[in-house]
Amino acid sequence: MKNFASLRKRFAWLSRLLIFCLVVAIYAWALQGLNVDFELLKNSWPYITDFISRLFPPDPAVLDIAIQALVETIQMSLWGTTLGAILSLPIAIASARNVAPVWLQWLANFLQNIVRSVPSIILGLIFVAATGLGAPAGTLALSIYTIGYLAKFYQQAIEAVDSRSIEFLQVTGASRLQVAQYGILPQVLPLGLGYTLWMFEYNIRAASVLGVVGAGGIGFQLKSYIDGFEYNKATTMMLVLLIVVTVIDFLSSQLRKRLDSM
Repeated sequence: MKNFASLRKRFAWLSRLLIFCLVVAIYAWALQGLNVDFELLKNSWPYITDFISRLFPPDPAVLDIAIQALVETIQMSLWGTTLGAILSLPIAIASARNVAPVWLQWLANFLQNIVRSVPSIILGLIFVAATGLGAPAGTLALSIYTIGYLAKFYQQAIEAVDSRSIEFLQVTGASRLQVAQYGILPQVLPLGLGYTLWMFEYNIRAASVLGVVGAGGIGFQLKSYIDGFEYNKATTMMLVLLIVVTVIDFLSSQLRKRLDSM
């Protein structure tokens, strides 16, 4: 018995060593593929400091433009997150293995993978082509972008539901709708709202990226100033965005804590 226990310990140690070596090998392979020029990195510091020095001091003359663009960004994020959340819910239900049949799970998960595989910039370009430059294109792009993530988050929340509550309702003869209403929704709602709040604050940052392709928001102004080498004005935009994102992050964190306590 002792020999068997000793043998198990040796194999456990050997397996951990092999896993460690495998992880090191994977990271070494990934680093090799990056083709990093360390000599170039060592000599790049003066160029970095030169660029950063051009960003300061911020130009307060564009503060009113920054606030207007930021308001538009928040509006885009609010509507994009809301539309995406509404569309994500049925997809998440169809994807959950404890609710939907296998064939429907496969189709819904495949749809999620399609949406997540399309970069937000491409979505922005598609809707700019459809609706023209401005906030409507950014809002539609954010809503589709949101589906790719919230549908997965909602799916995981549904699959984490206590199976005993579902089995109890099924034994009592409850329909699928009643199982969802009384067995799943009360457990999923706090977690789902927390995910939605997180997605809202993330979409504010994503909306600033979409401005690069003309999809409205503060990103559009930011790109315009950078393209025009007006770095001081771009800094004002970034600082305003930083302040608002920090405030929204704090408020949403407090709301998520309350939801978690539920």
